[in-house]
Amino acid sequence: MDRLRIGILFGGRSEEHPVSVKSAREVARHLDGTRYEPYWIRISPSGAWTLGEGPDDDTGRPAVLSGRHLLVLDDGKYDAIALDLAFPVLHGRFGEDGAIQGLLETAGLPYVGCDVQSSALAMDKSLTYVVVRSAGIATPTFWTGDVDPGDLTYPVFVKPARSGSSFGVSKVSGPDDLAAALETARQYDAKVLIEQAVEGAEVGCAVLGNADVLGNGDDLVVGEVDRIALSHGFFRIHQEDEPESGSENATPIVPADIPAESRALVRETATAIYRALGCRGLARVDLFLTDDGTVVLNEVNTLPGLTSYSRYPRMMAAAGWSLADVIDRLVSLALAAR
Repeated sequence: MDRLRIGILFGGRSEEHPVSVKSAREVARHLDGTRYEPYWIRISPSGAWTLGEGPDDDTGRPAVLSGRHLLVLDDGKYDAIALDLAFPVLHGRFGEDGAIQGLLETAGLPYVGCDVQSSALAMDKSLTYVVVRSAGIATPTFWTGDVDPGDLTYPVFVKPARSGSSFGVSKVSGPDDLAAALETARQYDAKVLIEQAVEGAEVGCAVLGNADVLGNGDDLVVGEVDRIALSHGFFRIHQEDEPESGSENATPIVPADIPAESRALVRETATAIYRALGCRGLARVDLFLTDDGTVVLNEVNTLPGLTSYSRYPRMMAAAGWSLADVIDRLVSLALAAR
């Protein structure tokens, strides 16, 4: 049987470019070479596309997408490579926000992961909150417009509305620190979110599958719940110098050391959020579990990290799904969603 030709897009223009390269390395390690023929498409921080031999090849040939073909420049002429599928391994802006998904939709090329609408909704945290609130799910109290610092109840978190991996995020304990936090967040996005801090444990849930927004039933796979044990500050492992050696302030515990009924509620809430947003393929749903047992949404990552230290593959592995299994299912889901 012919192998599926998969264009694996990685790198990208966001501040999460290095994380994307690490995720691509893990995909390379676990991709079944007997079933798939990978084409490694690196997107540079400036937006240039090149086709290389693997995630660490930064000397590839210039490439452009034309319909379902990748046109690769070689000796002054373009060679056309027919692709069966695209697999974006991109994090942050231009990767998780619907931009690359819109390009692939326009090209008519099937792709792994959430569609344009669900990607855009999940990338903008304020829009995510509006949608999931309509489904009866708790979110933090938040503001996106001008607010009088004296009207806030501290602490609050100030963050870019459309960014990931905790870039530009600050915890603010009082009104005197608000202006500096807003300036930090605006370095990553013109739209800034102020959130009332939620007291509770940070938990997460990995979801795999295509949500049925019409209510006819779906077949979602849910990984084990994890809990982030923090010694101080907040979780920002992707900004640390040596995350492969462990976080400076956080220890992911999977399965989460929380009561069974709380774990079940986290899973139930995560899948309800996944369905409310119309997600497909995969997502990591980050939540808070308060002392009274309430589950509150934190954020949804529609192209979560797949690095050796990332939460999504760890949660799936704890549920019996290797990264190779996850990749196989993602390919099947993408082809089924055409």
